[in-house]
Amino acid sequence: MESAHYFSTSPAGPFTRKPLTVELAGKPRRLRTSTGIFSPDGVDKGTAVLLAEVPDPNPQGNLLDIGCGWGPVALTMALLAPQSKVYAVDVNERCIALTNENAAALGLTNVVASTPQEVDPSVRFDTIWSNPPIRIGKDELHALLKLWLPRMADGGTAWLVVQKNLGSDSLQRWLAAELDDSFTVTRESTSKSFRILKVTKVSRSPQ
Repeated sequence: MESAHYFSTSPAGPFTRKPLTVELAGKPRRLRTSTGIFSPDGVDKGTAVLLAEVPDPNPQGNLLDIGCGWGPVALTMALLAPQSKVYAVDVNERCIALTNENAAALGLTNVVASTPQEVDPSVRFDTIWSNPPIRIGKDELHALLKLWLPRMADGGTAWLVVQKNLGSDSLQRWLAAELDDSFTVTRESTSKSFRILKVTKVSRSPQ
């Protein structure tokens, strides 16, 4: 696996698109992929577990996919919640291009893929789905989650899929300790060596 390669902003080698047919939101979808990105040949195991295990996203509002790759999570969110706006973020320029192109191929006008820096910092997210890039290293992963999770809307929910042997339990403990008391962190399920972690932001009633 070219793990260091797909974390690059500009991967080496030609950006050559190739066809990819996968099932998303219950139907086969004809999309495009490329080398130099995460899981270029289909939906990886962790993402498949996430998509199978979590409830449908908030039907409206702002949704977020952290580390979008070629787009399976963001596209699924957009298909399930067509009245929402889906933000898909990645550092890899090929992933950003492919997610936008694949959204267009599916006729989805509610997906915007970009770098993290291009997302308006005032936007708050009702639902976050992510197969976070564990292999970037603990410090970088923690910084990534500290950037996005505090930007959840009141009552919002984040669902993260993490492989057990890559530190899902320690990540759960870190999240519980790091986030303030407006958040709750729970382990929702275990499937095929993956944990699903749920982070909820309390909906505070006005005083």
